[in-house]
Amino acid sequence: MSEHDFEETMRESTEATGPVSRERANRFYDRMRDSIRRYLDGKGSVAEKTGEYLMLAPDVFVLLWRLINDSRVSAKNKVMLGSGLAYYLFPLDIMPEGLIGPLGYIDDLVFATYLLNKMLTDTDVAILREHWSGREDVLATIRNVLQAAEKLVGGDILGKFKKMMK
Repeated sequence: MSEHDFEETMRESTEATGPVSRERANRFYDRMRDSIRRYLDGKGSVAEKTGEYLMLAPDVFVLLWRLINDSRVSAKNKVMLGSGLAYYLFPLDIMPEGLIGPLGYIDDLVFATYLLNKMLTDTDVAILREHWSGREDVLATIRNVLQAAEKLVGGDILGKFKKMMK
């Protein structure tokens, strides 16, 4: 993440709280995707497997935003999904993007995937599929990220996420 991207993210994350506008969500999505792409271009095949997961981070972010704005999603789930959006936008999380670059989106992805999985207990999967823009089916994506979570973020961070989900 460039210094400009970091400053822009910091400024946006400290703006007045409230709903994330479509414009703000799109700007964040575009900056995140560009930042990850530049990072992966510089790493070559070294980051190939991690890169597959990193490229999911923007799609999961926009899925959270779309679900929050869907009237079929319960208020309880919207609050939960809102915490996932906030985690993406807040610059000082467990793996801060501002310090470690785009690799820091991995914890955001894992946390958001846990939230989406929890949401599936009372939300029709068709709603998630309708809003998903990723390549693979959203359920397969959730399953794959959850299976790889410990390798991606480590057991300590994974344990913190699990405690947060209870």
